[in-house]
Amino acid sequence: MSKKAKIYYFSLTDQMKKQEKLDWFSHTSFSKIPFEKIEPDKNGNWINLTDNDFETLMPVCSKDVKNGKGGEAIFEFYSFGINTSRDEWVYDFSKENLANKMQFFIQKYHELLEKNDTSWDISIKWSEYLKNLFNRKQKITFDKKLLIEANYRPFTKQFFYAEKLLNDRLTQNHYDIFGEKLDRNTPFIALMTGAAKPFSVLLNQNISDLNYLSPAAGGTFCLPLYRYEKGEKKENITDWALEEFTNYYDLRLTEKTENQQAKIQKIDIFHYVYAVLHCPKYRQKYEQNLKRDFPRIPLYEDFWKWANFGKNLMDLHLNYENIEKYPLVVCEDTNNGKRTNSSLRTVSSETLPKPKLKANKELGEIFIDEVTTLTGVPAVAWDYKLGNRSALEWILDQYKESKPSDATILEKFNNYKFADYKEEVIELLQKVCTVSVRTMEIIGEM
Repeated sequence: MSKKAKIYYFSLTDQMKKQEKLDWFSHTSFSKIPFEKIEPDKNGNWINLTDNDFETLMPVCSKDVKNGKGGEAIFEFYSFGINTSRDEWVYDFSKENLANKMQFFIQKYHELLEKNDTSWDISIKWSEYLKNLFNRKQKITFDKKLLIEANYRPFTKQFFYAEKLLNDRLTQNHYDIFGEKLDRNTPFIALMTGAAKPFSVLLNQNISDLNYLSPAAGGTFCLPLYRYEKGEKKENITDWALEEFTNYYDLRLTEKTENQQAKIQKIDIFHYVYAVLHCPKYRQKYEQNLKRDFPRIPLYEDFWKWANFGKNLMDLHLNYENIEKYPLVVCEDTNNGKRTNSSLRTVSSETLPKPKLKANKELGEIFIDEVTTLTGVPAVAWDYKLGNRSALEWILDQYKESKPSDATILEKFNNYKFADYKEEVIELLQKVCTVSVRTMEIIGEM
């Protein structure tokens, strides 16, 4: 039988300089160090231990529940996002460019397959999964129907080549959520947990990347409202959750508004969960727990208030492309100084202004390129953050021109020009500014 490790901890004060600490240790025997004995929690955590009621709350999801091994959770099923292992190949802002990339990739793959060439030619991107397919003589056929829209990053869509053979982790889980063609609009709550980044949550309805909310952290997973089994639509909120919510709030429900059901429905629970995950007090109280575990949900006093918060947030975040534009002012530099335009000038391809896509938060300005600036961004808009970035900053980051890391794409398919998307991005920034302001208003009410 293995024995549990005993943990003893000691730390010098942060005020001491490096040399002072080294001198202290060099003159202090090990037996004289005043260690503190630490008892790990039941999960083995011994750093940033918590003393709260997190374990008594309702689990959002559970591996055991998902795998049919028992237990209870609000959502029966969840999945991590797509892990492609070749983002530069299978994503693109241009549907045409994506098609060209994939046709080249597949053609090159088959040329090597015919020669049984296992030198792993670096003109395409290999992974262990694709090498295994190659060794099994697996053929791949290009299909333009697999060119679909996906959520690559917050409020930023790209076209995605949804070929299971060319994505390392495009699994049955994703087909269960988004249908056999991966093109169903299924509302889901995307979550990012882990110690590396602040807790983040965003609701969407298109298939999403593993790093949707967490570049380089690999921690975005999805809680769908429903899923598909053999083509049949199934509710994903469990009957257990409905019973728990109904029983708890049965004697607490106040007068219903005209928009509320006579009884709590599963969609109401979905809204409630989405609201609670945005609550600043919730995030602060359970900050350390959310870095290590799936979220758990408290039952607050007024269910309908929180469900309505969540519904309003859902409407904002799902429909951001159709929301009215925030009245940001578009200013252009001309030879005679700045002028304000309601529409953008047409600039010849030979004199395209250099993109900037940077912000001055203090002044409420967004520098689009050398000639165009957006002004009037309210300070509160920057407060709506997903991870370490505001929603507006996510957009600015994603539309920048950058040098592809893949040599083949750099040589043959590096045709992205921000100027082609400039008007689209300005409109997107105006709409997401509206979303940001209204989101913070709702969070403020919490």
